Amino acid sequence: MVKNLRKNFLNALQGRPVDRVPVCSVTQTGTVELMDLTGAAWPIAHSDPEKMAALALAGHEIAGLEAVRYPYCLTMLAEAMGCNVRMGTKDIQPSVLSHPFSEGPEKLEVPEALLEKGRIPTALKATEILATRTEGKTGKEEIPLIAGMEGPLTVLIHLTEVKNYLIWTIRKPDYVNAFMETCTEICIEYANSLFDHGADALSMPDGGIVGSRMMPPSVLENTVKPFYKRLCKKTNGPVILHICGDAGDSLKTLSECGFEAISTEEKVSIKAAKEAIGGRTRLIGNVSPSRTLLFGTPDAVKEEAKQCLSAGVDILAPGCGIAPRTPLANMRALVEARDEWYEEKE
Repeated sequence: MVKNLRKNFLNALQGRPVDRVPVCSVTQTGTVELMDLTGAAWPIAHSDPEKMAALALAGHEIAGLEAVRYPYCLTMLAEAMGCNVRMGTKDIQPSVLSHPFSEGPEKLEVPEALLEKGRIPTALKATEILATRTEGKTGKEEIPLIAGMEGPLTVLIHLTEVKNYLIWTIRKPDYVNAFMETCTEICIEYANSLFDHGADALSMPDGGIVGSRMMPPSVLENTVKPFYKRLCKKTNGPVILHICGDAGDSLKTLSECGFEAISTEEKVSIKAAKEAIGGRTRLIGNVSPSRTLLFGTPDAVKEEAKQCLSAGVDILAPGCGIAPRTPLANMRALVEARDEWYEEKE
């Protein structure tokens, strides 16, 4: 049994002994079933702190995951920096519609009172609400609170559009450095505010372009890695990096940046990933969110989850964001699989 979910999760992030491998999602957790059960549905749950908190809590209280993770999109900093955002529907996440700095960084600057822009106040208020409801002072157990936020690469691409970023890495590297400088600083400011409001850890989905293999290794090493190292050094709490796609070739470099853990998709072999990171960070993942969690059965979820545990994953989780139409029974099967795995070992 897990005696204290928050302590168990934080121990796992630090590589300390755990009661059992934690089971959670470090990526988005809002599903249509949970929205219907709580009355906290998208798109309003993206901008109402009480509904954002209610839907996040349901991931633990109803689905059984051993952490509370919020919010449900990667557009908040982009919106605060001037991007237009489509808020989506009940089962489609918000998306960026405009790229205000596609011409370059000449007019790029951090807005005054950044933390008062867009929906950032919503996320900070939801953090306060969730911190109170997960701290264990109401007779309930302590639950780890994971705040999600976009990383500097994601903010950069939202501001400039991906094709410009790719061109600039070759033709105008000074543009890329200028954007990474600003985007890293706003990420640090927002991250530390989330910690100040009560978050236990940050999950930073970033660098999907890294997993797509469109980024040359030299750009990752010389342009991205220094800013990741700065972010990890200046952020006042543990940061989890989530990388979409097949990031296997990049894991050694990413593991040298200072992240407490790296979350990978199912395209990445856990065994190979463990070898690549060499004990420098922890590994999170990586049950398939589409093939298995969305379209599979609870038994299929359990089978894949047990394979991840046997391969040595430090925290069991979906390999990416949970699809909104994922069945509740499949989410619950993750913890059931972990418990069965331990029982089978005894």
